[in-house]
Amino acid sequence: MKRTHLPLNGLRVLDAAARHLSFTRAADELAVTPAAVGQQIRALEDLLGVILFRRTSKGLELTDEAAAGLDAIREGFLHFEEGVQAIQAGQSSHVYTIACPRDFFAAWLSARLAAFRNDSPHLRFALIGSDGETDFAEANLDLAVRWCDGPGDLEGIPLGPEGTLVVVGPDVADSAPWIAWPGDPAGEVDAHGESAREVHISVGDAGTAISAAAAGLGRVRVPRLLGEAAVAAGRVRALGEPEPGRRGYWLVAPVPQWRQKKVKALVAALQQAADPIGD
Repeated sequence: MKRTHLPLNGLRVLDAAARHLSFTRAADELAVTPAAVGQQIRALEDLLGVILFRRTSKGLELTDEAAAGLDAIREGFLHFEEGVQAIQAGQSSHVYTIACPRDFFAAWLSARLAAFRNDSPHLRFALIGSDGETDFAEANLDLAVRWCDGPGDLEGIPLGPEGTLVVVGPDVADSAPWIAWPGDPAGEVDAHGESAREVHISVGDAGTAISAAAAGLGRVRVPRLLGEAAVAAGRVRALGEPEPGRRGYWLVAPVPQWRQKKVKALVAALQQAADPIGD
């Protein structure tokens, strides 16, 4: 039988049922129903062409054919466990690879990573600047920060408030022209096909847009977290109250990464620190 065709689920059920000599107790161990155990055993019997269990007056009994293969099957599962442990041990427990927008790193994440590292000076960070959906497998990421409306099919937590804030330089008029960036193009058109907002400059990200506003080049709508941090630092002033919205900064990762001990530690630290840097 080819390795790709090995009935691993069925063999795992066989091992549990053989140890307990009970479909019910095997089901409890495997967190399935006794009926599901019975179905797996019958399917395995059909595949292998042998009877694995007999019911007797004393209860469930292994057949000679089943008993003949159990030691090798159990040894195989032990090798699987050792292989998984070796894979996990190969992942560096002191290095974090994180994809993150550069402006978010400068305004929020850098200070939090520094605080997290204070208690564990051996930690190392590899940062990948990214404003999009960097592939976790290709970049070998542990975590990513994204400006989005939720984690999608990944596991994630929000970092700070959702929504946006309009900011402008301290000495700039409220009616200053708009600054555009990819997250807020500021160039929508109205029903007549004319620009609804006057845009005098376009930049690459929200952090640069805030710098442009602070320099007096106009006003800009930016993620609330970044805007409030810039206001707290005195670089810009807010025009009105924060605007609600579905988008915010999310810390995300696939479920396997999310369950790693080192990732859980960093997630917990960042979750506790999920307030604007000026607070």
